Amino acid sequence: MFKRSILLAILFLSLLLAACGEKAAPDPEVTAVPPTVTLTLDLCSEENLPAETGKVNKLMREFDDYSILASGTPQTQLIQIIPDLQRILRDAEDQSVPACLNDLKQLQLNHMRTVVQTLITFMSATDETGVEVINAGIAQARSFHEQYDIEMARLLGITLAAPPPTFTPAPVATP
Repeated sequence: MFKRSILLAILFLSLLLAACGEKAAPDPEVTAVPPTVTLTLDLCSEENLPAETGKVNKLMREFDDYSILASGTPQTQLIQIIPDLQRILRDAEDQSVPACLNDLKQLQLNHMRTVVQTLITFMSATDETGVEVINAGIAQARSFHEQYDIEMARLLGITLAAPPPTFTPAPVATP
């Protein structure tokens, strides 16, 4: 009987120790943090498009302000205005836009580059050929701006009442 008691004690102790052993590792699939879902804002949606076009148009308005200033500036003083126009052009080149605004941005850049190049040409113009190149540059810049305005209106769902007024540049006097 003593042997039986010892055997029962050993068996009981074995069961007790087995129950106190290491816990099983949790199942990683059960305890994993579920992935978070982030929503990507559609910048080309009807409600977001006005704000996105506004960012592009802000640079165009600033450029237009300097262009108007340049048109009334003597040829010898344009060197003071051209760097500001170039800075705005670089800002526009660096600006990220959603895909739906790529055409608008390209028209904007074409206009800005043409204006800057035409002003640089005007600064160094000395003969009749220069006058023709300058007049062609003015006409091209105007055309790009009109296309920009039409694209902006299309994006915003606005119907232009009349085409933008046309301006025929006066021949530029040779210095």
